[in-house]
Amino acid sequence: MHIVTGGAGFIGSNLVAALCARGAEVMVVDRLRQGVKWRNLAKHPIAGVIPPEGLWDFLGAGAPVEAVFHMGAISATTESDGDLVAAVNITLSQRLWDWCAKRGVPFIYASSAATYGDGSLGFDDDGSEAALAKLRPLNLYGWSKLAFDRRVAQMLTRGRARPPQWAGLRFFNVYGPNEHHKGRMASVVLHKFRQIMAGEAATLFASDRDGIADGAQQRDFVHVDDCVAAMLWLHDNPGVSGLFNIGSGEARSFLDLTRAIYAALDRAPDIRFVPMPDDLKGNYQYFTEARMERLRAAGFRKNPITLEAGVASYVRDVLLRAEDPFA
Repeated sequence: MHIVTGGAGFIGSNLVAALCARGAEVMVVDRLRQGVKWRNLAKHPIAGVIPPEGLWDFLGAGAPVEAVFHMGAISATTESDGDLVAAVNITLSQRLWDWCAKRGVPFIYASSAATYGDGSLGFDDDGSEAALAKLRPLNLYGWSKLAFDRRVAQMLTRGRARPPQWAGLRFFNVYGPNEHHKGRMASVVLHKFRQIMAGEAATLFASDRDGIADGAQQRDFVHVDDCVAAMLWLHDNPGVSGLFNIGSGEARSFLDLTRAIYAALDRAPDIRFVPMPDDLKGNYQYFTEARMERLRAAGFRKNPITLEAGVASYVRDVLLRAEDPFA
Protein backbone atom coordinates (compact mmCIF):
# COMPACT_ATOMS: atom_id res chain seq x y z
CA MET A 1 0.00 0.00 0.00
CA HIS A 2 1.09 3.56 -0.74
CA ILE A 3 0.31 6.45 1.59
CA VAL A 4 -0.20 9.87 -0.01
CA THR A 5 -0.72 12.71 2.45
CA GLY A 6 -2.48 15.67 0.87
CA GLY A 7 -3.72 13.09 -1.60
CA ALA A 8 -6.92 14.96 -2.42
CA GLY A 9 -5.00 18.14 -3.14
CA PHE A 10 -3.51 19.39 -6.37
CA ILE A 11 -0.20 17.58 -6.79
CA GLY A 12 -1.25 14.78 -4.46
CA SER A 13 -4.37 13.82 -6.40
CA ASN A 14 -2.47 13.70 -9.68
CA LEU A 15 0.04 11.37 -8.02
CA VAL A 16 -2.81 9.25 -6.64
CA ALA A 17 -4.25 8.96 -10.16
CA ALA A 18 -0.91 7.79 -11.56
CA LEU A 19 -0.36 5.26 -8.79
CA CYS A 20 -3.88 3.88 -9.18
CA ALA A 21 -3.32 3.59 -12.93
CA ARG A 22 -0.38 1.34 -12.10
CA GLY A 23 -2.64 -0.89 -10.03
CA ALA A 24 -1.28 0.27 -6.67
CA GLU A 25 -3.35 0.40 -3.51
CA VAL A 26 -3.41 4.01 -2.36
CA MET A 27 -4.58 5.35 0.97
CA VAL A 28 -5.26 9.08 0.88
CA VAL A 29 -4.61 11.19 3.97
CA ASP A 30 -6.51 14.46 3.68
CA ARG A 31 -9.59 16.44 4.63
CA LEU A 32 -12.24 16.79 1.92
CA ARG A 33 -14.37 19.40 3.74
CA GLN A 34 -17.29 21.13 2.03
CA GLY A 35 -16.35 21.68 -1.59
CA VAL A 36 -15.13 20.11 -4.80
CA LYS A 37 -11.97 18.51 -3.44
CA TRP A 38 -13.54 15.05 -3.47
CA ARG A 39 -13.86 15.30 -7.24
CA ASN A 40 -10.06 15.20 -7.53
CA LEU A 41 -10.33 11.56 -6.43
CA ALA A 42 -13.66 10.55 -7.95
CA LYS A 43 -12.29 8.75 -11.02
CA HIS A 44 -9.74 6.60 -9.22
CA PRO A 45 -10.05 3.35 -7.19
CA ILE A 46 -8.44 4.51 -3.96
CA ALA A 47 -8.21 2.29 -0.89
CA GLY A 48 -9.79 4.98 1.25
CA VAL A 49 -9.51 8.43 2.76
CA ILE A 50 -8.46 9.07 6.34
CA PRO A 51 -8.11 12.46 8.08
CA PRO A 52 -4.64 13.53 9.20
CA GLU A 53 -5.49 12.94 12.85
CA GLY A 54 -6.35 9.32 12.01
CA LEU A 55 -3.03 8.60 10.28
CA TRP A 56 -1.18 7.26 13.31
CA ASP A 57 -3.94 4.84 14.27
CA PHE A 58 -3.95 3.57 10.70
CA LEU A 59 -0.18 3.14 10.63
CA GLY A 60 -0.27 1.53 14.05
CA ALA A 61 -2.71 -1.09 12.81
CA GLY A 62 0.13 -2.67 10.86
CA ALA A 63 -0.96 -2.36 7.24
CA PRO A 64 2.01 -3.07 4.93
CA VAL A 65 3.24 0.23 3.49
CA GLU A 66 5.42 0.28 0.37
CA ALA A 67 6.10 4.03 0.32
CA VAL A 68 5.00 7.30 1.90
CA PHE A 69 4.54 10.34 -0.34
CA HIS A 70 4.16 13.33 1.96
CA MET A 71 2.47 16.04 -0.11
CA GLY A 72 0.27 17.44 2.66
CA ALA A 73 1.12 20.92 3.93
CA ILE A 74 -0.15 24.36 4.79
CA SER A 75 0.84 25.74 1.41
CA ALA A 76 -0.60 29.26 1.35
CA THR A 77 2.28 31.71 1.07
CA THR A 78 0.10 34.29 2.86
CA GLU A 79 -0.61 32.10 5.92
CA SER A 80 0.36 33.89 9.15
CA ASP A 81 -0.42 31.30 11.85
CA GLY A 82 3.09 30.20 12.75
CA ASP A 83 2.00 27.52 15.21
CA LEU A 84 -0.26 25.87 12.65
CA VAL A 85 2.37 25.98 9.91
CA ALA A 86 5.06 24.58 12.20
CA ALA A 87 2.82 21.75 13.41
CA VAL A 88 1.83 20.66 9.91
CA ASN A 89 4.90 21.45 7.82
CA ILE A 90 7.66 20.62 10.29
CA THR A 91 6.48 18.41 13.17
CA LEU A 92 4.30 16.10 11.08
CA SER A 93 7.09 15.74 8.50
CA GLN A 94 9.52 14.79 11.27
CA ARG A 95 7.16 12.17 12.68
CA LEU A 96 6.68 10.61 9.26
CA TRP A 97 10.44 10.59 8.64
CA ASP A 98 10.97 8.81 11.98
CA TRP A 99 8.23 6.27 11.25
CA CYS A 100 9.63 5.49 7.79
CA ALA A 101 13.18 5.22 9.18
CA LYS A 102 12.07 2.79 11.88
CA ARG A 103 10.10 0.58 9.51
CA GLY A 104 12.32 0.75 6.43
CA VAL A 105 9.79 2.58 4.21
CA PRO A 106 10.81 5.03 1.44
CA PHE A 107 9.84 8.64 2.20
CA ILE A 108 9.31 11.21 -0.56
CA TYR A 109 8.20 14.64 0.61
CA ALA A 110 7.28 18.02 -0.83
CA SER A 111 9.69 20.84 -0.16
CA SER A 112 9.31 24.04 -2.17
CA ALA A 113 11.14 26.51 -4.40
CA ALA A 114 9.96 29.09 -1.84
CA THR A 115 12.97 28.01 0.23
CA TYR A 116 15.19 29.93 -2.22
CA GLY A 117 13.68 33.28 -1.22
CA ASP A 118 14.40 36.06 -3.68
CA GLY A 119 16.77 33.84 -5.66
CA SER A 120 19.81 36.03 -5.06
CA LEU A 121 21.76 32.89 -4.11
CA GLY A 122 20.57 30.99 -7.16
CA PHE A 123 18.21 28.06 -7.42
CA ASP A 124 20.30 25.09 -6.45
CA ASP A 125 22.25 23.83 -3.46
CA ASP A 126 23.86 20.60 -2.39
CA GLY A 127 21.51 20.01 0.53
CA SER A 128 24.28 20.45 3.09
CA GLU A 129 23.73 22.20 6.40
CA ALA A 130 26.08 24.99 5.36
CA ALA A 131 24.32 25.60 2.02
CA LEU A 132 20.83 25.51 3.51
CA ALA A 133 21.80 27.90 6.30
CA LYS A 134 22.42 30.65 3.72
CA LEU A 135 18.89 30.61 2.30
CA ARG A 136 16.39 33.29 3.34
CA PRO A 137 12.76 32.50 2.38
CA LEU A 138 10.39 35.42 1.95
CA ASN A 139 7.44 34.04 3.92
CA LEU A 140 6.37 31.70 6.71
CA TYR A 141 5.54 28.87 4.31
CA GLY A 142 8.98 28.99 2.69
CA TRP A 143 10.67 29.11 6.10
CA SER A 144 8.75 26.02 7.29
CA LYS A 145 9.81 24.03 4.23
CA LEU A 146 13.41 25.12 4.66
CA ALA A 147 13.27 24.29 8.37
CA PHE A 148 12.48 20.66 7.60
CA ASP A 149 15.08 20.50 4.82
CA ARG A 150 17.63 21.74 7.35
CA ARG A 151 16.47 19.19 9.90
CA VAL A 152 16.98 16.42 7.35
CA ALA A 153 20.50 17.67 6.63
CA GLN A 154 21.21 17.80 10.35
CA MET A 155 19.97 14.25 10.92
CA LEU A 156 22.05 12.93 8.03
CA THR A 157 25.19 14.70 9.28
CA ARG A 158 24.71 13.26 12.75
CA GLY A 159 24.14 9.75 11.50
CA ARG A 160 20.57 9.51 12.74
CA ALA A 161 18.23 6.81 11.47
CA ARG A 162 16.94 7.51 7.98
CA PRO A 163 14.45 5.90 5.59
CA PRO A 164 16.04 3.50 3.06
CA GLN A 165 15.20 6.09 0.42
CA TRP A 166 14.34 9.73 0.99
CA ALA A 167 13.77 12.61 -1.41
CA GLY A 168 12.82 16.21 -0.78
CA LEU A 169 11.23 17.82 -3.83
CA ARG A 170 11.42 21.54 -4.40
CA PHE A 171 8.42 22.14 -6.61
CA PHE A 172 8.49 25.34 -8.63
CA ASN A 173 5.33 26.96 -10.13
CA VAL A 174 3.10 23.99 -10.79
CA TYR A 175 -0.04 24.18 -12.93
CA GLY A 176 -2.48 21.63 -14.27
CA PRO A 177 -5.67 19.69 -13.45
CA ASN A 178 -7.27 19.41 -10.00
CA GLU A 179 -6.49 22.82 -8.54
CA HIS A 180 -10.03 24.21 -8.40
CA HIS A 181 -10.13 24.02 -4.59
CA LYS A 182 -7.01 26.15 -4.08
CA GLY A 183 -8.67 29.57 -4.25
CA ARG A 184 -6.16 32.41 -4.35
CA MET A 185 -3.28 29.92 -4.36
CA ALA A 186 -4.35 28.27 -7.62
CA SER A 187 -2.05 28.69 -10.60
CA VAL A 188 -2.01 31.78 -12.79
CA VAL A 189 -3.35 29.62 -15.63
CA LEU A 190 -6.59 28.90 -13.80
CA HIS A 191 -7.04 32.48 -12.60
CA LYS A 192 -6.45 34.00 -16.04
CA PHE A 193 -8.64 31.39 -17.73
CA ARG A 194 -11.52 32.31 -15.44
CA GLN A 195 -11.06 36.02 -16.11
CA ILE A 196 -10.99 35.54 -19.85
CA MET A 197 -14.04 33.25 -19.87
CA ALA A 198 -15.92 35.86 -17.80
CA GLY A 199 -15.36 38.35 -20.61
CA GLU A 200 -12.71 40.33 -18.75
CA ALA A 201 -9.18 41.31 -19.69
CA ALA A 202 -6.50 39.12 -18.15
CA THR A 203 -4.82 41.10 -15.38
CA LEU A 204 -1.17 40.78 -14.39
CA PHE A 205 0.80 42.52 -11.66
CA ALA A 206 2.60 45.65 -12.72
CA SER A 207 6.28 45.63 -11.88
CA ASP A 208 7.42 47.59 -8.85
CA ARG A 209 11.12 47.12 -9.65
CA ASP A 210 13.26 49.30 -11.88
CA GLY A 211 14.44 47.61 -15.04
CA ILE A 212 11.68 44.97 -15.08
CA ALA A 213 8.73 45.66 -17.38
CA ASP A 214 5.13 44.97 -16.41
CA GLY A 215 4.39 41.28 -16.87
CA ALA A 216 8.06 40.48 -17.45
CA GLN A 217 8.42 38.84 -14.04
CA GLN A 218 9.58 35.29 -14.70
CA ARG A 219 8.85 31.96 -13.08
CA ASP A 220 9.67 28.34 -13.78
CA PHE A 221 6.23 27.04 -14.74
CA VAL A 222 6.02 23.23 -14.60
CA HIS A 223 3.10 21.02 -15.57
CA VAL A 224 1.89 18.74 -12.79
CA ASP A 225 2.42 15.71 -15.04
CA ASP A 226 6.17 16.41 -14.96
CA CYS A 227 6.07 16.51 -11.17
CA VAL A 228 4.29 13.16 -11.05
CA ALA A 229 6.74 11.67 -13.55
CA ALA A 230 9.65 12.65 -11.32
CA MET A 231 8.01 11.15 -8.24
CA LEU A 232 7.25 7.88 -9.99
CA TRP A 233 10.80 7.72 -11.30
CA LEU A 234 12.16 8.17 -7.79
CA HIS A 235 9.80 5.47 -6.53
CA ASP A 236 11.11 3.14 -9.23
CA ASN A 237 14.74 3.96 -8.39
CA PRO A 238 15.04 3.32 -4.65
CA GLY A 239 18.79 3.80 -4.71
CA VAL A 240 18.35 7.55 -5.37
CA SER A 241 18.02 9.90 -2.40
CA GLY A 242 18.53 13.62 -2.01
CA LEU A 243 17.08 17.10 -2.30
CA PHE A 244 15.94 17.80 -5.86
CA ASN A 245 14.39 20.66 -7.82
CA ILE A 246 11.24 19.84 -9.76
CA GLY A 247 10.69 22.36 -12.54
CA SER A 248 10.97 22.82 -16.28
CA GLY A 249 14.46 24.29 -16.05
CA GLU A 250 13.43 27.38 -18.03
CA ALA A 251 12.11 30.69 -16.69
CA ARG A 252 9.23 32.20 -18.67
CA SER A 253 7.39 35.47 -18.16
CA PHE A 254 3.82 35.90 -16.99
CA LEU A 255 3.19 37.56 -20.35
CA ASP A 256 4.35 34.38 -22.10
CA LEU A 257 2.02 32.32 -19.93
CA THR A 258 -0.98 34.57 -20.49
CA ARG A 259 -0.43 34.72 -24.24
CA ALA A 260 -0.29 30.91 -24.27
CA ILE A 261 -3.73 30.82 -22.63
CA TYR A 262 -5.17 33.15 -25.26
CA ALA A 263 -3.55 31.06 -28.00
CA ALA A 264 -5.12 27.90 -26.57
CA LEU A 265 -8.49 29.65 -26.70
CA ASP A 266 -7.82 31.00 -30.22
CA ARG A 267 -8.34 34.56 -28.98
CA ALA A 268 -6.34 37.75 -29.36
CA PRO A 269 -4.58 38.74 -26.12
CA ASP A 270 -6.28 41.38 -23.95
CA ILE A 271 -3.98 42.05 -20.99
CA ARG A 272 -4.20 44.76 -18.32
CA PHE A 273 -1.72 45.50 -15.52
CA VAL A 274 -2.75 46.12 -11.91
CA PRO A 275 -0.71 47.28 -8.88
CA MET A 276 1.05 44.69 -6.73
CA PRO A 277 -1.06 43.92 -3.61
CA ASP A 278 0.37 45.35 -0.39
CA ASP A 279 0.72 41.90 1.23
CA LEU A 280 2.95 40.75 -1.65
CA LYS A 281 5.24 43.77 -1.87
CA GLY A 282 8.69 42.70 -0.75
CA ASN A 283 7.57 39.05 -0.63
CA TYR A 284 7.20 38.44 -4.35
CA GLN A 285 9.67 36.41 -6.38
CA TYR A 286 10.54 38.16 -9.65
CA PHE A 287 12.55 35.29 -11.09
CA THR A 288 12.70 31.55 -10.51
CA GLU A 289 14.39 28.90 -12.61
CA ALA A 290 14.99 25.37 -11.44
CA ARG A 291 18.49 23.99 -11.84
CA MET A 292 17.73 20.43 -12.89
CA GLU A 293 21.27 19.05 -13.13
CA ARG A 294 21.10 17.20 -9.83
CA LEU A 295 18.03 15.16 -10.82
CA ARG A 296 19.40 14.63 -14.34
CA ALA A 297 22.69 13.38 -12.92
CA ALA A 298 20.76 10.89 -10.83
CA GLY A 299 19.32 9.42 -14.04
CA PHE A 300 15.97 11.18 -14.63
CA ARG A 301 15.68 11.68 -18.39
CA LYS A 302 12.14 12.87 -19.16
CA ASN A 303 12.03 16.07 -21.19
CA PRO A 304 9.74 18.70 -19.63
CA ILE A 305 6.44 19.64 -21.24
CA THR A 306 6.86 23.03 -22.91
CA LEU A 307 4.87 25.94 -21.55
CA GLU A 308 2.83 26.31 -24.73
CA ALA A 309 2.05 22.58 -24.98
CA GLY A 310 1.23 22.26 -21.28
CA VAL A 311 -1.06 25.28 -21.19
CA ALA A 312 -2.82 24.21 -24.40
CA SER A 313 -3.47 20.73 -23.00
CA TYR A 314 -4.69 22.06 -19.66
CA VAL A 315 -7.00 24.65 -21.22
CA ARG A 316 -8.41 22.59 -24.10
CA ASP A 317 -8.57 19.13 -22.56
CA VAL A 318 -9.49 20.04 -18.98
CA LEU A 319 -10.67 23.59 -18.28
CA LEU A 320 -12.95 23.87 -21.31
CA ARG A 321 -14.65 20.65 -20.19
CA ALA A 322 -16.81 22.75 -17.86
CA GLU A 323 -19.03 19.89 -16.65
CA ASP A 324 -16.05 17.82 -15.48
CA PRO A 325 -12.75 19.75 -15.33
CA PHE A 326 -11.01 17.14 -13.18
CA ALA A 327 -8.36 14.56 -14.00
